[in-house]
Amino acid sequence: MKVTYYGHACFSVIAAGKHILFDPFISGNELASAINIDEIKADYIFVSHGHFDHMLDVVTIANRTGAMVLGIWELYEYFKKQGLKKVHPINPGGKATFDFGTVKSVIGQHSSSFSDGSYAGVACGFVLETVDGNFYYSGDTGLTLDMTLIPRWIDLDFAVFPIGDVLTMGVEDAIEAAQFVKVDQVIGVHYDTFGLIKIDKDDAVKEFEKSDLTLYLPAIGESIDIQR
Repeated sequence: MKVTYYGHACFSVIAAGKHILFDPFISGNELASAINIDEIKADYIFVSHGHFDHMLDVVTIANRTGAMVLGIWELYEYFKKQGLKKVHPINPGGKATFDFGTVKSVIGQHSSSFSDGSYAGVACGFVLETVDGNFYYSGDTGLTLDMTLIPRWIDLDFAVFPIGDVLTMGVEDAIEAAQFVKVDQVIGVHYDTFGLIKIDKDDAVKEFEKSDLTLYLPAIGESIDIQR
C-alpha cells in the first residue's frame, strides 16, 4: 500500500484506488511548509479527535476535494455546522462499509476538545480492511489493553502509532502496542512537531529493531510502499 506522510499525525493511504487522508494538520505545521494542501488528494478524511493539530485543514481540503469526512458524533455535528455536506459519524465500536472497504472505530486513550475548550467527544482510532491491505491508525493514544481485541477481528499488515511521548505513547509503549495488535511494521507519527515531543529518530528505529519490528519514519512529503 502506498502511504504518504504529511507531517505530525497526517498521512494518506491509497486503497482500492481511493485516497484516504487522516488528521490533516499541515498549514499550521512549520515543518510541513513545503507541502501545498491544494495539491493533496482526498476521497475520505478521517479525524481521530478534536484537537487543532489533527483537524486544522479538514474543512479546506474537504471543500476543495469533495471528500467525505468521518469522525465521532461530536465531530460529525461540528463539521456539519462548518457547512460540509459529506459527513459521516462513526463512534468507537461502530463499523461501516464504503467503496474502499470497511472501517471500524476503536477507542483512543486521550483527551479531546475543540480550540475554544468545548467538548469534542472521545478520541478514537480506526481499523481499515481493504482489498489492498489492512491497517490500524490508533490516533493519539496511550497504551491500552483494548488494543489486544483488534487481532480478534482482523489480520493487520501494519499500524500507525504516535511515538513522541508526553502527550501520547512513546517508543517503548508503541513497541508494546505493535505486539498487542500483532504487526511487525509500524509507521511512527506525532513526533518532533513541538518541543515537548522531540525524539531521537535513529534511537527509535534501533529500539524497534531490538524487538524484531520495523519502524518507518518517512520524511514529510515522502511516500513509501508497505508490503503485505
